[in-house]
Amino acid sequence: MAPSDLPIVLYHYVFSPVARRVVWYLTLRRIPYVQCMQPNILPRPDVAQLGITYRRIPILSIGRDVYLDSRLIIRKLEELYPPSAAHPSLSATTGDQKAIERLLDFFMTDSGIFRAASSCLPSTLPVMKDQAFLKDRAEFAGPPASKPIVEKAARRPTFLTLVRDAVELLETTVLADGRDWVLNTSGPMLADIEAVWVLKWIAMIPGALPKDFIGAQQFPKVFAWIDRFTKTVDGISKELGKPEAVKGDQAAAKILNSTYAEPEGTVDGRELVAEALGLKKGDTVKVFPTDSGVNHKETGTLLSLTSKEVVIEVEGPNGVVRVHSPRHGFTLSKFSEKASL
Repeated sequence: MAPSDLPIVLYHYVFSPVARRVVWYLTLRRIPYVQCMQPNILPRPDVAQLGITYRRIPILSIGRDVYLDSRLIIRKLEELYPPSAAHPSLSATTGDQKAIERLLDFFMTDSGIFRAASSCLPSTLPVMKDQAFLKDRAEFAGPPASKPIVEKAARRPTFLTLVRDAVELLETTVLADGRDWVLNTSGPMLADIEAVWVLKWIAMIPGALPKDFIGAQQFPKVFAWIDRFTKTVDGISKELGKPEAVKGDQAAAKILNSTYAEPEGTVDGRELVAEALGLKKGDTVKVFPTDSGVNHKETGTLLSLTSKEVVIEVEGPNGVVRVHSPRHGFTLSKFSEKASL
């Protein structure tokens, strides 16, 4: 069975800006999936049914392979779902376009723009008064992101300036010539998703961005592009219909009763980290993100280690799955019984 014939299950919640990257990608490529909706805070027993302790959203499975982190998820969908008339490509084609696509990914995710935008959330939002949510996010982000709301509010002008700089960059560079889409294509591409996800999210939250500082009047091209992207995705979503929603036990059954989407892979003992840690296939390892959610370490049997990803086998209450994590933004260590006590 081809990977593209296996069921896709997406674990996410409605207002997750990171999950929307994946939802938009699936929508624009018209790739069918089912969704298992999650609470915006822990615990997430649906995910725990797979034996997974990773706390970030989204999580996506293709067959019995489970993928963590939106970047890896999109890359795997690119690899396992080749372009066709039914599922058109969103990928850049030329070297210049690929560079723009990749740089926009790094710019929005790694340069601090997303964290700055998150810090622009107005304190009047109901969720910002929800003590359970605030406690959850403090544990998730850790210092310095878990500083008190009052201290964050004092720094809000700094965060707004960082977001404004990002908007101004797009206004005066890739969108400066009046094109509809980042790569001057006939429709939105992956590069548009990489560039728009943070800005669309924060722009749609009432009171987050002062309109006299970051708005359509100052940046007409960017805000017209955001509106154009929204209308395009909404139009395709309406055409496709709402994805089927499944409960946690249904999602787990779909996954555990499937075949694997990818070969098991290997561990090259000469790979730098493998060599430094003395890792070999079959070792028990811990894998975890380095920027947020670091307290939730995934433990499993090492199956594959490459420069791009690490794959471990994780055992849950009803069976095993293969969990794929990217190397970028994640680290791994050899499991130690002593350290786990």
